[in-house]
Amino acid sequence: MARYLDLLGNAGMVAGLQKYSGSAVSRRASSPKLNVLNTALMTAGSGYSFAEAQADRTFWGRLVESAVGAHLCNTAASDTRVRYWRDGSREVDFVLQRGRKLVAIEVKSTPRRADKRGLDAFMDRFRGSSRSLLVGADGIPLNEFLTEPASTWFQEA
Repeated sequence: MARYLDLLGNAGMVAGLQKYSGSAVSRRASSPKLNVLNTALMTAGSGYSFAEAQADRTFWGRLVESAVGAHLCNTAASDTRVRYWRDGSREVDFVLQRGRKLVAIEVKSTPRRADKRGLDAFMDRFRGSSRSLLVGADGIPLNEFLTEPASTWFQEA
């Protein structure tokens, strides 16, 4: 499976994001989070029109999260790692890592009040070397976020 992930990654189709953890053993023991690098791979076979895709909140949420992940992967500098974080039921969609600096990014595609328990838990655990961003509802507008390269979000970290 790892070989196929490498091939798909090298072809610019899919990235296998590793879990962020202070422990190398925990990192290796975790399954990668798959993220498409071009959301056309998700939408081409869906049968949805744009309006239908937006109306299906679950599909739209996955699409928006994948678009953010693809943008981060496609714009990250060679010294930046794009990862995810999970601890039990608490998770953060993406973690940018450059050396000891961390940026936790949670993506919300609905106008409902954002659940930030995962971000809060991450910030408690990695205090001092990290900052958090909310993209979408109650945070940085998606269209604005997608105009900036991944390195932008370290400037205030």
